[in-house]
Amino acid sequence: MSIEKGSPTYLVSDPENASDASLFKNSTESFEDPESEVEKLAESLGVNHSKLMRKIDLCVVPPFCLLYFLSFLDRVNISNAKLYGLAEDLNLTGNQYNIALTVFFVPYVVFEVLANYCIKFVKPHIWLSVLILSFGAISIGMGFVTNFGGLVACRFLIGITEASTFPSIFYLLSTYYSKHESQRRFSAFFSCTALAGAASGAIAFKIHDIDGVKGLASWQWIFVIEGIATCGCALVLFFTIADFPEESRFLKENERKFLKRKLEILSGTSSAYEIKNTFADVAKCFKDILIWLPALSYFGLIIPSYGYAFFAATIINQMGYTAVSANQHSVYPWLCAFGLINITAFVSDRFKRRLPFAIGASLLAIVGLAMVLGATENARVRYGGCFLAASGLYTAMPMVVCWAALNNGSHIRKSVGTAWQIGFGNIGGIIATFIFLAKDAPVYKPGLSTCIAAVCFSMLCTFAYFFAVRRLNHVKQTESYQTKFEQLPEREQVILGDRNPRFVYLY
Repeated sequence: MSIEKGSPTYLVSDPENASDASLFKNSTESFEDPESEVEKLAESLGVNHSKLMRKIDLCVVPPFCLLYFLSFLDRVNISNAKLYGLAEDLNLTGNQYNIALTVFFVPYVVFEVLANYCIKFVKPHIWLSVLILSFGAISIGMGFVTNFGGLVACRFLIGITEASTFPSIFYLLSTYYSKHESQRRFSAFFSCTALAGAASGAIAFKIHDIDGVKGLASWQWIFVIEGIATCGCALVLFFTIADFPEESRFLKENERKFLKRKLEILSGTSSAYEIKNTFADVAKCFKDILIWLPALSYFGLIIPSYGYAFFAATIINQMGYTAVSANQHSVYPWLCAFGLINITAFVSDRFKRRLPFAIGASLLAIVGLAMVLGATENARVRYGGCFLAASGLYTAMPMVVCWAALNNGSHIRKSVGTAWQIGFGNIGGIIATFIFLAKDAPVYKPGLSTCIAAVCFSMLCTFAYFFAVRRLNHVKQTESYQTKFEQLPEREQVILGDRNPRFVYLY
């Protein structure tokens, strides 16, 4: 029996306790015109839809922007500290600086899926604010390390505490917005990485003026000042970070009902928030190619992105600028990236397309990296390449993450999908820390060549993901697929989310 549009079904409030026969059939409904159905729902629940979306934008996005701004700032400020003598004062030799960068990614990769699983059991505003306070305190501690061992220990601990921040934010954001509302919100949040990169350089430029104050070198002040700011903001974020819509503190009861039902109508599947997931449910997600392809695409982008974040100031310094001037000049490519990220996201949502913009941004990154690699005798061209590389890379990344996150239909698939995409992808960060070696300065040919190859690999995976979801959209309309899906256990139908024949993948 095929699934017919318009078949009457009803939402249940507690799928975990619902009967097997009603668990899926009562979860969602198919409509000829979902948008008009949403407006009818808003009217029936007494909700002003436009006003509610403005409220969500104000209450959800800004705290997440601040959270990730702080997270990324505390993650990459080590590159600015290096210019001010960190390596010399700690007597780092050989590849010890690169090792210190690498140890961050080991726990960051390992704990991401587990952290996203835990956030269903500990309220997000508690979980995330405690982590922010923790990595702020560790950042302060980095200002007082005296040797390589202390630096490595602090970087490892920061990796543990930051493991949950990025995937959890994308997971939470994907539960508030529909596919066609999401990209500009995701990119607004992600563009804070560009602001953090710019702020890191700007703060380091100013901090040089207090070198030696209270017996601390300027590189120590970078960690101390930014760590103190992070700890202070953790208290603010405890009261402002949004929980899942179903338990949100800033939404009224009718608004929570409307938002949940709205997203089910527009996606064609239930959120499955109420279902208690098991580790077996998590394991099943990893058998799906749609979980792996976005992770591989993101992996390809992470290598050059972290390579740029960690070594841009050093590369600019090698172009002939002083350490102080290099920190200053590292700001401007980040600001350019911030603008392009948000403009591209707005246009992408406007046209309801992801592939052209993800590929276009990747091509821009390749051009920029090629300029930095090829123009070895022209510092201005190399510096111009930094603008294109940063703008392209940091525009493409939120595009592929948002695209995949909103194409995952149920809570468990969003949780595992976002965590694995970001967790596996950040293995690229380990590679990034070892491809820009001091012996390759000032051209860094192996590192930049690897970055270009990685972006090409990401584009191939992006195209593969496009063809996969495009094919699935067609396959799910066949009677054989629909019959096979209906024969699955009811609980499994809900958990599969986007594999529901009513769910239409975005591309």
